[in-house]
Amino acid sequence: MTINEAKFAGSCTRVSQKPSRKLPEFAFIGRSNVGKSSLINMLCGNRKLAKTSQTPGKTKLINHFLINDSWYLVDLPGYGFAKISKEGREELRKMINDYIGQSEDMVLLFVLIDCRHDITRIDRDFITGLGENGIPFAIIFTKCDKLGPNALKAQIERDRHILSEQWEELPPMFTSSADTGAGRDEILEYIRKYI
Repeated sequence: MTINEAKFAGSCTRVSQKPSRKLPEFAFIGRSNVGKSSLINMLCGNRKLAKTSQTPGKTKLINHFLINDSWYLVDLPGYGFAKISKEGREELRKMINDYIGQSEDMVLLFVLIDCRHDITRIDRDFITGLGENGIPFAIIFTKCDKLGPNALKAQIERDRHILSEQWEELPPMFTSSADTGAGRDEILEYIRKYI
């Protein structure tokens, strides 16, 4: 798939406030500082589409981007939560759960994992919740240019092993790099199959 047009379509805090036009939605989520905004910009070929920051946890709204006038890419707040108040964390948790559980247009949720570290307990708990609620998802390992080929392969195998302790069947998995563009074609082709 080629992305010819990607434009901001609106922000919201609840499903009831999202863009009224009904189109397939592909959402992206991950812990703070996983490189979500950079990945979205790489996929769309626009470095300024999703706001990137050195400060983790900048995304505080659900952001919809209209792609090729045919589907939405949805940028969700992170679930690792940056240094914010307890009330702020609870509000973000409600926002995420409301969207994931209530959006009838969400086709697939991409969960982003930093390839440089073992998959965390927070990631595993989040993924377990998706499974318990029947939410379709895939995993994207980010920042894959930061490891050599052998180290990357070993790390992903380690994460697959960790996940297989809880999952009989593992979800689809992709590797990516916002810096090199690695994984872009594979991820977009996977999305295309659902549209």
